Amino acid sequence: MNFLTYLLYGVSLGSIYALIALGYTMVYGIAKMLNFAHGDVIMVGGFIVYTITTTCGLNPYLAILIAIVGCTVLGMTIERVAYKPLRNATPLAVLITAIGVSYLLQNSALLIFGSAQKSFVSVVNAKDISLFDGQLVISGETLVTIVVSVVIMISLTLFINKTKPGRAMLAVSEDKGAAQLMGVNVNATIALTFAIGSGLAAIAGVLLCSSYPVISPYTGAMPGIKAFVAAVFGGIGSIPGAMVGGILLGIIENLSKGYISSQLSDAIVFGVLIIVLLVKPTGLLGKKRAEKV
Repeated sequence: MNFLTYLLYGVSLGSIYALIALGYTMVYGIAKMLNFAHGDVIMVGGFIVYTITTTCGLNPYLAILIAIVGCTVLGMTIERVAYKPLRNATPLAVLITAIGVSYLLQNSALLIFGSAQKSFVSVVNAKDISLFDGQLVISGETLVTIVVSVVIMISLTLFINKTKPGRAMLAVSEDKGAAQLMGVNVNATIALTFAIGSGLAAIAGVLLCSSYPVISPYTGAMPGIKAFVAAVFGGIGSIPGAMVGGILLGIIENLSKGYISSQLSDAIVFGVLIIVLLVKPTGLLGKKRAEKV
């Protein structure tokens, strides 16, 4: 039963990584930018819910909705202020800007909330499920996290493939210039991509803080890095790849903690990534693209 427990909680953790990785992979796939401030948007979403539920005493579901809207606006603002002027800049300039935005969000949270960890009250009301005469207990947070991630993944895939804005995203990801000539508003499409990714980050932040009930200005740092690893693992630019990479990463991390060492689990995760990239540099579901000259 220990194996099943580790596996289920690994899938739950991996589902959170997958939600965060979707933001990375969408932005990279469409705008060809690595938004390393994405992990800190998770923290902002968590703090919005924490502040509204503890200070204002509002309904947790209303707090989640406000967090999604707040992070969506934040993501669009970051894109407009920090990334849009660098649309034609070198990748190094964009990377340095992303790191700067990340530190700006972290230090702003430090000034407002301080460095100490805060207790986060779970917003998930689902009951635990006991199986095999109590030998296997699945927490409500685990169930909700897995279900929400699957629903979001299916909805996002349908949105990308079946709607006009989604098809515009696909067109921009293939060729910005050609898409613009065909009447696609590239700036609006990229802004929409940041909005969707940041909204998903808010949901991921709430689920993360509900499963591990503490929050601090550094809450999104390591999950953000691991979600980026998951995106690369699955094939950055591929939405199904982000989901597969996130879940596999969560399972590997949890099994490593359970059967090898909790101190070495992160090293094992990054080691597996290195092996995968040596064997298949594009990631598990990534496709090799020819460079256009």
